[in-house]
Amino acid sequence: MVRMSGKRGNGEGSIYPYKNGFAAYAWVTTPDGRKKRKYVYGKTRTEVHDKWIKLHAEAKKGPVATSTPTLEQYLTYWLREVVEPDLKPKTAETYAMHVRLYIAPGIGQKRIDKLTVRDVRTWVNELLEQCQCCAQGKDARREEPRCCAVGRCCDQVPSRRTVQDSRAVLRSALTNAMTEELISKNVAGLVKVRSARKVKRDPWSVEEARKFLEAASTARDPLYAAYVLILVLGFRRGEVLGLTWQNVNLDAGEVTVQLQLQRIRRRLVHDETKTEDSTAILPLPAICVTALRVRRKEQEAAKQAAGELWTDSDFVFTTRYGTPIEPRNFNRSFADRSAKAGIRRIRLHDTRHTCGSLLAALDVHPRIAMQILRHSKIAVTMEIYTHVPSEATRKALRRLGKHLGKQDRKSRK
Repeated sequence: MVRMSGKRGNGEGSIYPYKNGFAAYAWVTTPDGRKKRKYVYGKTRTEVHDKWIKLHAEAKKGPVATSTPTLEQYLTYWLREVVEPDLKPKTAETYAMHVRLYIAPGIGQKRIDKLTVRDVRTWVNELLEQCQCCAQGKDARREEPRCCAVGRCCDQVPSRRTVQDSRAVLRSALTNAMTEELISKNVAGLVKVRSARKVKRDPWSVEEARKFLEAASTARDPLYAAYVLILVLGFRRGEVLGLTWQNVNLDAGEVTVQLQLQRIRRRLVHDETKTEDSTAILPLPAICVTALRVRRKEQEAAKQAAGELWTDSDFVFTTRYGTPIEPRNFNRSFADRSAKAGIRRIRLHDTRHTCGSLLAALDVHPRIAMQILRHSKIAVTMEIYTHVPSEATRKALRRLGKHLGKQDRKSRK
């Protein structure tokens, strides 16, 4: 009979009594390439032995993490090391917002490897009904509380779209954790959130757009050219405010859209557009050329008036002192001009749908309209085309053309 030695080989680890049970360790290689001890615990020797065998099997397959962070700790690392270097600044800011306001307060204290499908589902369900006025401490910071602090909850719950986006951010983070071999499955990917009902927008008609532009032109609004670009070419807010004279060729009648201006984390960022599809060289209709020529003259006059207070920049749209226009201030100016023109208030972004109506009424081919609007899918463009009352819109557009033609002639005198 041959007796087997009880001595373990080098690196196998050890099982020993620990508190009210047993513990064991094995030497593993961590994701950063270092050799460390990894411990397992249990109430019986058999239980610990099974865990110990499993640990050895994991160590043979590849790197093993020796310490597991909480979800909040991992999200902090993920935002800093993965999101910020790889994604656009605005996207990174949005991810950080979802982590700060919704994910970390809800389930951030859970260990990432202990997070379950039930945990995520419970968090989603609670978030859908949680008053954010109270959860974010807004009411506590008020001089006179008027919500949960006084027993009258305002029910300021997140929209279903917000909850969807928060779950998507969590799923993205856990996907990265799987790549780094911290977890074996993505529990957020197993929890579904019912899609929010699509909000039906009611953009301006061509007649309303005409009245708006007419009022802005009559008032000599310094942002008139910006409004023209938004309504005729479908510029987004950031694209208008980030437009530089270098990207405007009035002689050739072209404008290059490749930069945007956004306020991100308390500073203005002048950066590339979000996607390659957003970058384009667009033809400038006569009304746009005229409006931009007028804008250049106005800017030269403002520079002379400001004198030494003027800040040199290449931005097309600036304040009276040459500095960039704050995005929020542009929204306020748009809303104020709408009110003065007697036009119903709509979201600034919804003007892109009015642009689509203008192009459809002009019988511009959908593929060309898709290029101007910079839609990534033709189906999005066609949705606009199917909502245009063609004859009424064409009549309004003809009136708009006559008005804009008058403005062209006036500017040349």
